[in-house]
Amino acid sequence: MKIWTAIKMTFVLTLLMGIVYPLAMVAIAHVMFPFQANGSLIVRNGRVIGSRLIGQNFDAPRYFHPRPSAAGDKGYDADNSGGSNLGPTNKLLVKDVRARLAKVLEENPGISAGQVPVDLVTASASGLDPDISPAAAAIQVARVAKARGIAPAEVASLVRKYTRGRFLWIFGEPRVNVLMLNLALDNLKPAEARPGAD
Repeated sequence: MKIWTAIKMTFVLTLLMGIVYPLAMVAIAHVMFPFQANGSLIVRNGRVIGSRLIGQNFDAPRYFHPRPSAAGDKGYDADNSGGSNLGPTNKLLVKDVRARLAKVLEENPGISAGQVPVDLVTASASGLDPDISPAAAAIQVARVAKARGIAPAEVASLVRKYTRGRFLWIFGEPRVNVLMLNLALDNLKPAEARPGAD
């Protein structure tokens, strides 16, 4: 008799917790938070161009550059999400960080090595981090402004606008979503099209 009770309980709990509960959570999420439940996808002209939650590579001077990625051969590969798993004394990691630092300094003239935040030279644990620190965005302002022919103050204002604070004011660190910031830049009118532009 006890075995039959155990079998029934297993069946009922499997049905409730393995089917009913997950389906209910998915339905509630789609009703209450449809944007998030569908992957926080960004759609432009009827085409998905990215997600707020997954980093992607931007390397043109007119865009803010993201945190480096060790996910996949070319980085930012969601199928191969993960960090490099290299320790701080690993020679390959040291070499990679030095190469990334040299690249950041070359791309952003006038910046010293001491000004470069660690998130611009090290990959995240997932390799898909969509955010950079406000300091990492700040050192790129001059390059982006010059490449776009707009005032650095205007670019810096956008960085401030897209900077998000700590969750509940205590968890995490302030951050800037690179994709959202770059899309906002693309939405700016060219300098020649703005009133008062020379």
